[in-house]
Amino acid sequence: MHAMTYQNLKIKSEVITDGDQRAPNRAMLRAVGFKDADFGKPIIAVSSTWSDLTPCNMHIDKLAIAAREGIQRAGGAGITFGTPTVSDGISMGTEGMKFSLSSREVIADAIETVCAAERADGVITIGGCDKNMPGSLIALCRLNIPSVFVYGGTIMPGKYRGKDIDIVSIFEAVGKFSQKRLSPEDFKGIEDHACPGAGSCGGMYTANTMASAIEAMGMSLPGGASIPAIHEDKLKECNGAGYAVVNLLKKNIRPSDIITKKSFENAITVVMALGGSTNAVLHLMAIAYAAGVDLRLEDFEMIAKKVPHLADLKPSGRYVMYDLYKVGGIEGVMKMLLDAGLLHGGCLTVTGKSVAENLRSVSPLREHQEIVRDLSHPLRPTGPLVILRGNLAKSGAVAKVSGLRHTSITGPARVFDSEEEALKAILNQKIAKGDVIVIRYEGPKGGPGMREMLAPTSAISGQGLGEDVGLITDGRFSGGTHGLVVGHVAPEAQVGGAIALVKEGDMITIDAEKKVLQLNVDEAELTKRKAAWKAPPLKYAKGVLYKYAKLVSCASKGAVTDWGGE
Repeated sequence: MHAMTYQNLKIKSEVITDGDQRAPNRAMLRAVGFKDADFGKPIIAVSSTWSDLTPCNMHIDKLAIAAREGIQRAGGAGITFGTPTVSDGISMGTEGMKFSLSSREVIADAIETVCAAERADGVITIGGCDKNMPGSLIALCRLNIPSVFVYGGTIMPGKYRGKDIDIVSIFEAVGKFSQKRLSPEDFKGIEDHACPGAGSCGGMYTANTMASAIEAMGMSLPGGASIPAIHEDKLKECNGAGYAVVNLLKKNIRPSDIITKKSFENAITVVMALGGSTNAVLHLMAIAYAAGVDLRLEDFEMIAKKVPHLADLKPSGRYVMYDLYKVGGIEGVMKMLLDAGLLHGGCLTVTGKSVAENLRSVSPLREHQEIVRDLSHPLRPTGPLVILRGNLAKSGAVAKVSGLRHTSITGPARVFDSEEEALKAILNQKIAKGDVIVIRYEGPKGGPGMREMLAPTSAISGQGLGEDVGLITDGRFSGGTHGLVVGHVAPEAQVGGAIALVKEGDMITIDAEKKVLQLNVDEAELTKRKAAWKAPPLKYAKGVLYKYAKLVSCASKGAVTDWGGE
């Protein structure tokens, strides 16, 4: 850890508050409520992703107030600022979804910009919808000041006709309704009840996956990933985060002390055990880049070999995060994994204690529950996130095989150059059993923005074809996606990856057990096709998506925008 005296907690802010020359700076701060005594305190920023455009973030204004109260009580001076967010669920299936992954970079840049400009000594970031979490962690790694991440919390399950439903229920209902397998009354009923209030999507989708990974990594308070958005303990957690940041300042513990290769291995271990989202691969790679940690796709493969899939959670399973919370939450899962020797117990966390110390007094998962299997009876003996390679994905691709009866397919390619084209064909029932759908030019550069293919995959599932067709894309998938689908295909079509060379009817093999993604066309023919291929122009000529497309790295490197092209 970095050397400093415990007395001087103003590691950054003294340059804007101390001395006669800083009287104008202090005058500005007095206008927002600072008193004489506050200028001797460390300034702790609270980054709030509050907005009322999505249930994931609609309550975060109240959480930010609780965090700031904790800062004040712990002896700090709090300042609050807003950070943009977008709703994946609302933008899904539209051009707006192209802004989703790029918003991760916007969020990271915004937090870094404000905290660096205002010389914050520490920061609490509070996130809800998917990109808030990795965006926050990327910024915390760049800033490397004492930091705590707080998850806004999961939504409660919706109820319809006596059954729990969620946002994926209505996406899949679109496919059922298109086949007249669902009445107009039930279609409307599912829409009306899928999202009952505040909180992020309830299954082990991307938001809950990343919250769990961040807790396992040690960057949020123990138990925080599982606490529902509307539970009173979420406010207490935010209050506790204020004390935690000041404690980190006193001990001079920074993200670089917590976020290490071993802490990433802990995060990946928890994601595998939970059956988490494929987006975890993309986001953890991006966070590792910001942290200067050498994390590779091979690390996911290594951990998947030894960590079983234990949690029966949606989208492939039956339960949601609230159900897991009731039987012991992420802490209970981590305790089980630690006792089995699958976690690095010595990793430091934002409590100032190690993972093992945090878990010492945690009760085991509740007995006689069906949500998390014991290690002797896993849902799958190895991790469900699989890295595939082959002539279609020389830089790798990602699949999730939890809940699948069939993990391989060889079939004719049905080729689409956009998500919209593919969805139209699916809803018009032009996809048959045995087909392999190819959705390309949806990668980080080609999309741009690497849209999530929840609408096509949900429509496939809704039509009863989830186990009978394959789908590959240089885009990505929602954490709510399930089926024999492969995303993050790299190199992407826009840069001339082999996925750009696929023709209608070519035979493609997806084999998750052998970890192969192969275009069954000989190399001479592929060389001929590559010579005739020309890159299409970028889809945007200015604005945020133009900048993103020009700067973004390959998905196998986390789709980061500050990589410099090395």
